Amino acid sequence: MMKVKELMSTKVYTIKPEDTLDSVVVMFHFNAIRHLPVVEKGKVIGMVSDRDVKKILGPRKTVKHSKGGKETFEIPSRLVRNVMHRKLTTIGPDDKASDAAAIMAKHKIGCLPVVKRERLIGIITSTDILRAFVKLADKVHKLEKLMQTS
Repeated sequence: MMKVKELMSTKVYTIKPEDTLDSVVVMFHFNAIRHLPVVEKGKVIGMVSDRDVKKILGPRKTVKHSKGGKETFEIPSRLVRNVMHRKLTTIGPDDKASDAAAIMAKHKIGCLPVVKRERLIGIITSTDILRAFVKLADKVHKLEKLMQTS
């Protein structure tokens, strides 16, 4: 049985509730991530995803063209606390990875913060689950080949 701690990422970027939306955009872009746990006093109190940001930005009506021909756009000045999801579902490191997958599918979410003693210790994403699925499928395929040759 595969556990969450075997698949989760322990390098987790976080943001504070008093940070601004432009900080979130920068974090997403430069760290190639899609989810940011919002942490206050060491506890996860919310989550912001790239989809949340896209909803806030909406269609690029605020695109500006500079003299150099580059496109820029304005990011609304909002605090993370005003855009984050507060209803969080978390999971523990010793829980089954299949439970994490089931929770994500049921709630149509892309990640779960991994929490131990109310402290964030990692994050497990749908991408982590898919990678594990691919590895498992490869192992099953190799096993099937071995069984056919015996």
